[in-house]
Amino acid sequence: MIPDRIAFTVAADQPGPKISRHIFGQFAEHLGRCVYEGIWVGEDSPIPNVRGLRSDVVAALRAIKVPNLRWPGGCFADAYHWRNGIGPREKRLRMRNDTWGQIETNAFGTHEFLDLCAQVGCEPVICGNLGSGTVQEMRDWVEYLNAPVGTVLANERAANGHPAPYGVRFWGVGNESWGCGGVMRPEYYADEFRRYSNFLGNYEKTRLYRIATGPAVDDYAWTEVIMRECTNPRFNGAVMDGLSLHYYMNGLTPPAKAPRLMPATKFDAADWNRVMAHGWFLDELLTRHTAIMDRHDPQRRIGLVVDEWGAWYENDPSHPANELYQQQTIRDAVLAALTLNLFIAHAERVSMANVAQVINVLHAMILTFGDKMVRTPSYHVFDLYTPHQDATRLPVTGAPQMRAHEDGAYPRVSVTASRAADGSITVTLAHTDPTQPVTVELTFAGLPAVGSAKAGRMLTAPALTDINTPSDPNRVASVPWTDFSFDGAKLIATLPPACIAVMSFA
Repeated sequence: MIPDRIAFTVAADQPGPKISRHIFGQFAEHLGRCVYEGIWVGEDSPIPNVRGLRSDVVAALRAIKVPNLRWPGGCFADAYHWRNGIGPREKRLRMRNDTWGQIETNAFGTHEFLDLCAQVGCEPVICGNLGSGTVQEMRDWVEYLNAPVGTVLANERAANGHPAPYGVRFWGVGNESWGCGGVMRPEYYADEFRRYSNFLGNYEKTRLYRIATGPAVDDYAWTEVIMRECTNPRFNGAVMDGLSLHYYMNGLTPPAKAPRLMPATKFDAADWNRVMAHGWFLDELLTRHTAIMDRHDPQRRIGLVVDEWGAWYENDPSHPANELYQQQTIRDAVLAALTLNLFIAHAERVSMANVAQVINVLHAMILTFGDKMVRTPSYHVFDLYTPHQDATRLPVTGAPQMRAHEDGAYPRVSVTASRAADGSITVTLAHTDPTQPVTVELTFAGLPAVGSAKAGRMLTAPALTDINTPSDPNRVASVPWTDFSFDGAKLIATLPPACIAVMSFA
């Protein structure tokens, strides 16, 4: 059987917007085994660590050039009081994490988080407590971290081991304030956000990037109210820099339908198609929320920040339900690539995104098994996409051949192309068909003289439900890919079912 052929054109001489590296961000919450075991093992642990932080995890995150890490939540953020997590660890207060039903030792607090960011080489994104905290508490946290020595709080930071200001730029003002963060109406939250944001000060050269709680999925009315009230309020027109959006792909499309959580590793073609259709629904969400933002902010000063996204399946029955632990297959890798392609396609407005979550929870990059660590299939997607960070998006046109599904159509092949600062061009292709190969023809218009294409890489799996484990950690991992032809202007490749491919040109 001859594979179907789909043609695309990449306009190499018509650059588009910059692809912010921050759309490849990560998220860590005090939930399940994300922080404790996944990140923090303590300085006395036999697991290799630097100041209590797992060395294997840090090295893996550095390798995919993680640009930012969001913390401490999530829903936990609106129950977290930062003072409980500073000072000598033996004196820190233990508390019950009522959000996720576990004990919080506060061994991993502000300084430990910022040490993690420094070791990984990423920027911190701190989500402040608006739900159960106060303006004073959040304002003091900013001063504690960013003020130069000489104030009471900055001196306290210095006494706790860090004299130099941390210079934390990114601050979320509450989390899911329409739900776990306070069950607020948008009008009420808009006033609260303006009040809190007004008192979060800029210190020295650190201008804060203040992120407001955005809508729950398709709550366009929420977006309308927040943009109307917070884009340019009188007396302080710069209180808001970003608006968040949360979206989990759990087989629920459109969101008005009843939830249908599915197993992470036991699925058929119908379940595969449902997850892909649900993932592609994000395109409609980004388009419609952006249209509202454009009316109030035509200069696009305010970024759309998708600071929670990913696949959410039934909890693995071998783990406690409150851990939100799930394994991953090539389905989740293809979904991740499809999602990143959408963020890049909407790069004019999408300024940041954070997959949920980085380790051991939901759509994780890494799973830990005691002293062993496994990279998930989605980890390898983020690795393949590193050339797109801060590159310039190139226009891609063509008919992607939509796959029909009762929950919505989605493209059989999704393509992204970009040009890096050094002039190199990278193309990534996500093939969503789980059973049939496809031949892709890429024509490059306006491509300057280049040599032959560099050897690419491909991520696929022997079987759709295969997973990575400590005994078989590279069952689903990227491998070198040279099975394509390139004549200097046109690339032709036959892609196997369910794969992600990448190639670069010098």
